[in-house]
Amino acid sequence: MNMESIEIIAPRYGIAWYPRAVEYFFLVALAYTSLWLALPGAVFGVNRWKPIARLALVGAVTTAIAAPVSLLADLHQPLRFWHFYAHFTPWSWMSIGSLILPVFVVLTIGLAWLVWREPMQDWRGERGIVGWVARVATLGHWDSPRWLIVLTGLGAFAASLGMALYTGYEIAVLKGRPLWHTDFLPVMFVATGLIGSVGMLLVLDRFSGMRAAELATAPQTPVVSPSRAVSRQLLGVLLVACILAGITAALWFAVGLTQADPSVAAALDSVKGNPDWRAMTFRAVATGGVLFLGVLALLMRPGIRGLGWVFGLLALHTAWMFRWAVLMNVQTVQRQTAGFSEYQLGMGSMGLLGIIGAFALWLTVLMLIEIFVPWRAALDGPSTVPVSKPSDGVPSHG
Repeated sequence: MNMESIEIIAPRYGIAWYPRAVEYFFLVALAYTSLWLALPGAVFGVNRWKPIARLALVGAVTTAIAAPVSLLADLHQPLRFWHFYAHFTPWSWMSIGSLILPVFVVLTIGLAWLVWREPMQDWRGERGIVGWVARVATLGHWDSPRWLIVLTGLGAFAASLGMALYTGYEIAVLKGRPLWHTDFLPVMFVATGLIGSVGMLLVLDRFSGMRAAELATAPQTPVVSPSRAVSRQLLGVLLVACILAGITAALWFAVGLTQADPSVAAALDSVKGNPDWRAMTFRAVATGGVLFLGVLALLMRPGIRGLGWVFGLLALHTAWMFRWAVLMNVQTVQRQTAGFSEYQLGMGSMGLLGIIGAFALWLTVLMLIEIFVPWRAALDGPSTVPVSKPSDGVPSHG
């Protein structure tokens, strides 16, 4: 009997998405989950959530502005974005997202403007650029209608749900990569996005001056700081988000082991023999465990709650690294189980320099808001630190 050997040659696919995509998925997740945290206080008027809403609106606006820039950079030729609108394809999640994204950004900024314009009225009479910006940005001396704030907030919320769906299923629909093709992925994006946004707010709470009143001992500044309540609430949300992420990951793994979903089973099979993926899994589990136990300790021991910003940074790291693993490391797994390829982070605009630039852009937007917007005084709440009225056109935030 003739024996024939057949050699199967599988093409090796290169990296299609670069760190710019990670930046976009990271920032936009922080944007829509921060908006969710702002809604109870900013839209529905829940008093105990208003301090969080002040921080969350800043986080939502800054990341919503920075995220599309990373998306345009990921297109390599940013000016071709108009192709999404000239050649709309309703069966494509990416095409659908091109409609949802601008609506989400505009409504998020609009909600913040409606909330911030009232405290900006106090700066209309100031000299210099700060007073000029206040006069122009507030569009006259009138109160923001409550119904308009609620309507804009609900519209932004609806758009944020669309963002969560589109960014999740834009990847999950790709059947060619089993590690992506699962309904667990959009849920995990939301859970880790919430982890990251809470982490960002914990850091902002620490370094924005909102906690400074806790150190004030002078009797002439009798300011009661809600910072402890803010930290407790944020840590509670973070704990819930960690539990949600852990349950989602465990269910995905269990479904793969039991062969209940062929795609998940194929995903586990594609990386089970790779030591790098094994080590990455151990690091992810360890990081998640440290974050969960740390947050639990902070909730049980109020005396050490001042370290919340440290776990905030860890939460941001968790949200970033999950997207890095999904978007970058998965691309190193060749299709048809044809082995693995390597990716080295470059130093140019599509690598480390681009990541630094995205953070610098976010920081620039944050600094501009810090200079021109008295956001601490929004939502009928005074700043947690003594805020003097600006003189000579320069605001003082304490």
